[in-house]
Amino acid sequence: QVQLVESGGGLVQPGGSLRLSCVASGIVFNINAMGWYRQAPGKQRELVAQISSGLTTRYADSVKGRFAISRDNAKNTVNLQMNNLSPQDTAVYFCNQADPMLRFEVSYPPEWGQGTQVTVSS
Repeated sequence: QVQLVESGGGLVQPGGSLRLSCVASGIVFNINAMGWYRQAPGKQRELVAQISSGLTTRYADSVKGRFAISRDNAKNTVNLQMNNLSPQDTAVYFCNQADPMLRFEVSYPPEWGQGTQVTVSS
């Protein structure tokens, strides 16, 4: 059974930074691509950042240049450094497995953790 535990969210002012972390279990972490997803109120969940087992990264245009995804296979952890945050980044953020080819237009996994709330507001 896949277990995903996200942490690091909070309230931050526009232009601020946050670092999210996710610990995964129940998967062979080091061979899986991993991603960070987010869901804003009233909107569909979207994939914003991905990292392959070989450390290749891809980002949605909306976060490119501001967010950085990384992973620590020894700790089964994937991180998301978020800089220059704006109110449009307000959402619940989730981590999960991603497509091995790092494609964005794919079906999302069925099992999810609780996510971590990120609120950007002055």
